[in-house]
Amino acid sequence: MDWSDSVKPEISVIMSVYNDEKYIAKAIDSILAQSFSNFELIICDDYSTDRSSNIIEKYVKQDNRIVFFKNEKNLGLATSLNRCIERAKGKYIARMDSDDISLPNRFEVEYNYLEDNSDIVVVGCKCQCIDENDEIYKDFQIHSGSVSFYDAIKKVQIVHPTVMMRKEALLSVDGYTVNNLTLRAEDYDLWCKMTKKGYKIFNLDTILLLYREGLQGMKKRKYKFRIQEAKLKYMWMKKEKVPFSIYLYAVKPLIVGLIPNSLMKIYKGVR
Repeated sequence: MDWSDSVKPEISVIMSVYNDEKYIAKAIDSILAQSFSNFELIICDDYSTDRSSNIIEKYVKQDNRIVFFKNEKNLGLATSLNRCIERAKGKYIARMDSDDISLPNRFEVEYNYLEDNSDIVVVGCKCQCIDENDEIYKDFQIHSGSVSFYDAIKKVQIVHPTVMMRKEALLSVDGYTVNNLTLRAEDYDLWCKMTKKGYKIFNLDTILLLYREGLQGMKKRKYKFRIQEAKLKYMWMKKEKVPFSIYLYAVKPLIVGLIPNSLMKIYKGVR
């Protein structure tokens, strides 16, 4: 399917890829298998050094809905996603990570919800966590329903790769913020910006995505990124003059980063 000026996709799926040759095919396959087919898949290779780009190029030859470009150097997730948004033609922007798996009805369910609820700007959903071998080991614990500014500022309430957003609202907050504090927390900052502006976010009580978060994935984050995340949370909390008790949520990333592997296995099971 080719998009012309008169026929545009309803949904633009944005995906940044960096060295994900092991999982990228599964991620793309899950998008191409969606029951809702009126979309474009915009993929940015953020200067991968593995075979990710070669794998993606094979898909480009097979499906004209895929838009693919490469960064000439590693620019990070926020910048790469903003570059995808610049190319987006759809009314809605759907996020997808290069190692996750969207269930076949994800776009159909989220699209219909946004079409039926004009006051909602971002819709997310529940998901299940899978490990390196695609084995489901737990449900990702987030609450369903509306997400307020205080919900967003405290902790993860919206799983980034599950969301579909109205593009006009995303552009109105200038997309993803790019600075040292958002290197690994660009989604947290976005939800704070959107809810602060009065935009409504809603989580569906439906599992529509398999989220890859194995033990090694949880531990691989460099501690400096956890420090940056904590600083970003502190910045928002101080800016909005939240109650002192909420500041405890700012140090959670630091605590998790100190948990030994042996205890992390327990943490995975009870989170």
